Amino acid sequence: MAATLTNLFWSLKPPSAHEGFFKAPTATSLFPPTKKEVDGEECEYDCATCTIKYPAKFSIDVDEKLYGHVNGWATHLVVATGKTDWVRDVADEKGSIMEAVEKAEKPKNGKLMLSASNMPLPDNAHEAEDGSAPPSTVLLLPAFTLFDNITPSNVPELIRTYINNAPTNTTPLHTQAPPSASEPSIRSRPCPHNYLILLCSQKTRDARCGQSAPLLRRELERHLRPLGLYRDLHDERPGGVGIYFISHVGGHKFSANMMVYRRAGSAGAVDDGGAEKDQEVNIEASQCIWLARIRPEDCENIVRYTVLQGKVVKPEWQLRGGFDRGKRLVSW
Repeated sequence: MAATLTNLFWSLKPPSAHEGFFKAPTATSLFPPTKKEVDGEECEYDCATCTIKYPAKFSIDVDEKLYGHVNGWATHLVVATGKTDWVRDVADEKGSIMEAVEKAEKPKNGKLMLSASNMPLPDNAHEAEDGSAPPSTVLLLPAFTLFDNITPSNVPELIRTYINNAPTNTTPLHTQAPPSASEPSIRSRPCPHNYLILLCSQKTRDARCGQSAPLLRRELERHLRPLGLYRDLHDERPGGVGIYFISHVGGHKFSANMMVYRRAGSAGAVDDGGAEKDQEVNIEASQCIWLARIRPEDCENIVRYTVLQGKVVKPEWQLRGGFDRGKRLVSW
């Protein structure tokens, strides 16, 4: 009976974007800002012990308003390529999954954001005789679902059967898992992590992205390891934080760009020391917090407050936008 209800839910046409949503919220009402009386004085200070620094000539736009200027999206597909840099437009990579997604029929449930990533290729992946991309893995958000054995040829089936019926950033938050893959060439499984941090690393679009992403990953790792939350690219233990490099997301003049996806049920799931509590975490992402102008000295507060608690330390300075499905709010 439960399986029947789940399949029924996923067969329903998702609501149109913004259905049931309110007028775009302010930067401080979409995600709660940190407060001295709750979070302590340290929330406003950068970590003085940070030894990782950007190059001296790392210059970004500090004047333009950030919040409310990102284009809305419904789903986000992150493609494993095993690389940290790509051709200028990843959809132009011949024979790639990204090219196939760009050429396929668009999803019926809203705009699909497409990102290439440094997620590793499967161990048995090898290039086909015709030079096309080897079978790979893709991550679908906000569903927090991984699909294995994806090739350019089965991308239309992926979109038609799974993405079209997946949750979007503007659908009500549910905890049911998406349907199991019935297409023999596609396998689905839940993403093991509770949180995801996506960092633009595409230096072919802007050198600052290629410089900042590795430095931020090192600093984030330094703060995540003591909490038992760090997961490297091959670590699929349940929970923790996955950190991936992705292709251009726009706004490289605001480098570094960082997208934080938080799974439903993760909010507030930390003990007094800041470590993650053991708890049952729901399947889908409830939030995406898109930040910019991130520097290494911001990483401690991002881990403590943004990743683990869904708060923003510098909303007027660093928040570009995002969504909260629990509140049914989006920034666009």
